[in-house]
Amino acid sequence: MNTTENPITFLLADDHTIVRQGLQLILEDLSENSEIFHASTLHQVQEQLQKNPIDIAILDAYFPDGNSISLIPEIKKQNPAIRILVFSSFEEEPYSLKFISAGADGFLSKLSEETEIRNALSEMIKNGKYYPAFTQKLLELSARNPELLNPLNQLSEREMQIAELYAKGYGNLEIANVLSVKQNTVSTFKKRIFEKLNIENLVDLIDLMKIHHNL
Repeated sequence: MNTTENPITFLLADDHTIVRQGLQLILEDLSENSEIFHASTLHQVQEQLQKNPIDIAILDAYFPDGNSISLIPEIKKQNPAIRILVFSSFEEEPYSLKFISAGADGFLSKLSEETEIRNALSEMIKNGKYYPAFTQKLLELSARNPELLNPLNQLSEREMQIAELYAKGYGNLEIANVLSVKQNTVSTFKKRIFEKLNIENLVDLIDLMKIHHNL
């Protein structure tokens, strides 16, 4: 069944060939005569976007050469009309809002049933966005609690100061020297920052700072 009259250009970006092939089969059924390009790394994503006028990009959250969350704002800046669906093994909570606030137009778990995957792709084709039920509720909550969309708002002034230094590549000892505090104090702040932002490493922190703090 074809759900659109005009051909659409898709980019399927995932480092697993079988995932891209499965998505292509569904898209060929939903949108006849569409052109479909593939990418297996973030570098290839950038190359395809430079060479081809992509209408809808379906991106994995993580590639061997990096996390796509840091690339999404750049893609949107270069092509505001493009629609991006993040198709990921990451959990819907807390990751969906992070990708949406970065500029993604939809989020879908790879654990979804085929019916939901088809529905999500159909919604992206027809309306340019797709939010699962739980993500819709999170978006409604974020209207009342903006911290859900910008988690950095949870940080105190000192925590934000330390987060900025970590994002710039400073280590614990360097931060302690800059702020004239003990090194174990910096470690305590780091633990608190990670807990508030629900992240596990400095790479995640740097990604959040790039998205929400114009790092």
